[in-house]
Amino acid sequence: MSAADPEAPLATFPEELSTREGWLEPFSWYERMRAEEPIRYDANREIWDVFRYEDTKAVLRNDSVFSSDPQNTPQFDVPEEEQSPIMDTVLFTDPPDHRRLRAVVEEFFRPNAVSDLAPRIEEITDDLLDDALVGGELDVVEGLAYPMPVIVIAELLGVPSEDRGQFKEWSDALVARPEGESEAALERFQARQERVLGELTDYFAEMVEIRRNDPRDDLITALIEAETDGQELTEREILGFCMLLLVAGNITTTNLITNALRCFAERPETMDALREDDLDMRTTIEEVLRYRSPVQALFRVATTDTGLGDHDISAGDGIVTWLGAANRDGEQFASPHEFVPDRRPNQHIAFGYGSHFCLGAGLARLEAKIALRELLDQTSEIEIHTEELSPVRSSFIYGVESLPISVRSSSR
Repeated sequence: MSAADPEAPLATFPEELSTREGWLEPFSWYERMRAEEPIRYDANREIWDVFRYEDTKAVLRNDSVFSSDPQNTPQFDVPEEEQSPIMDTVLFTDPPDHRRLRAVVEEFFRPNAVSDLAPRIEEITDDLLDDALVGGELDVVEGLAYPMPVIVIAELLGVPSEDRGQFKEWSDALVARPEGESEAALERFQARQERVLGELTDYFAEMVEIRRNDPRDDLITALIEAETDGQELTEREILGFCMLLLVAGNITTTNLITNALRCFAERPETMDALREDDLDMRTTIEEVLRYRSPVQALFRVATTDTGLGDHDISAGDGIVTWLGAANRDGEQFASPHEFVPDRRPNQHIAFGYGSHFCLGAGLARLEAKIALRELLDQTSEIEIHTEELSPVRSSFIYGVESLPISVRSSSR
């Protein structure tokens, strides 16, 4: 397992999802697996897959048995000095280290702190739409769904948002999967991952050094000055946090916004209902999260011999929990394969579950709410073109590379 590829077990798709069509619409496969093999061992990938809602929650709630640290797999044999700083983040640590690290930035993502960002998010969104809506044709990803959240997280971190083209290249690379399963393809993939993580490390090392000499009111300065239980963050932990926040700070929101519009394409009346306030935007976004979850899978490692359902799991075995399948489980959700924008209750697990529940969930929800509200308010009609979509080339991030729409601007 490469130091640049801690998510290596997720890098290879199940055969059933290896096609464009399979990853754009994986839900019929999920349904079959929930019915026939809700917990199965895939010998080709040497990994367990979990598809049902309750089984997924059982894995995600138990950090002591199902670890987030890939170093618990027998294949992980990378010396610490060769590992990327991203390994020293909340994404790949378990309690108590996970709690210590999460506490450092939690205050920045509390509800009050997030709601204070709303005016600036609205301003960024309006500026982007002023440019994007000219001409009546736009790619939602390029014009709104990617640049808005990356500008927000760049400003929070204190890095130049003008570098967002470079940020997108890095983000796309870090969630990508190989373009094939040949040895040459895997080597190219690994080389790209190592290059990107090296570039990210160098970029933030320079930014951290600048902030040490010139502290400001931003997240990088806060990370440098942070102290929990009398302990400061190490340099690797600071760099890892910066890398993680940059990537996670835009990937989820980008795909939440575009997935919402794909949902609206199935039920166009949703857009008019939202414009007229006959539907609540927050409730609708929760249903988007359930119906087309931006993160479809999470990886865990068994730390000890254990059982799951009727299966025996061995220490060191990898487990993929399929959030996208769990969120379509008919044992938990009525009419699971229908997009129901006013669904209540809606206890989806699109942001994970347990101690690793997504730190930025509140920010992603707010960004999506503002982006969709402003887009609908500034248009009277939206035609969403879903004929030639290409899925994001990732084994766990679910979205599309571009989403063209045609709009008629409103008279506001």
